Amino acid sequence: MKHRVLLAGATGLVGQSVLQQALDHPAIGQVVAPTRRPLPAHPKLLNPVVDFEALPDDAAWWAVDAVICTLGTTIKKAGSQAAFYRVDHDHPLRVAELARRHGARAYALNSALGADAASRVFYSRTKGELERDLQLLGFPSLTFVRPGLIGGERGESRPAEQIGVKLSQWLRPLLPARYRVVPAERIAFCLLQAALAEGQGLHVILSDAIL
Repeated sequence: MKHRVLLAGATGLVGQSVLQQALDHPAIGQVVAPTRRPLPAHPKLLNPVVDFEALPDDAAWWAVDAVICTLGTTIKKAGSQAAFYRVDHDHPLRVAELARRHGARAYALNSALGADAASRVFYSRTKGELERDLQLLGFPSLTFVRPGLIGGERGESRPAEQIGVKLSQWLRPLLPARYRVVPAERIAFCLLQAALAEGQGLHVILSDAIL
């Protein structure tokens, strides 16, 4: 039987790569990708247009085998720490809650290097709190992929991140593997493999293991 996978965050850099790989994957029969704006049609794609602030509790499309979450923004784009927290913590958690309620057994999250619920850094603390809260939902298979800087062509401008990526590329021979730029395609591959494998328990994949 082919897998039915839900992808939250299909329009972002990593999410776009997950979507393409998932649609091409022979073991996947359908990709459910809720988005705020319609995606290009594809025979294997179900694309509910939603408001992530008010996700439908009882939609039939929540019934999937696995979830991949690549939702995320920046504080600058979100406009405030509170708005950032909703996108990077509350929305991924709500997606997880609803999918788990409808029977999803695996959840793979694109988290971040340094995720720690006790961190003094707001970004890292937000990612860590999401990881902590996801563990309370009872997924038989839960995977956190923690990349550092992500390489790829974004549809939006992130100057600070772009500078960091360029510096990391220049210094690559001197940097430990964990701090090198990770191609979005590799992150997507790891997320997809984790979701399909449904390995029992909690799994954390650090940046150096993605390369």
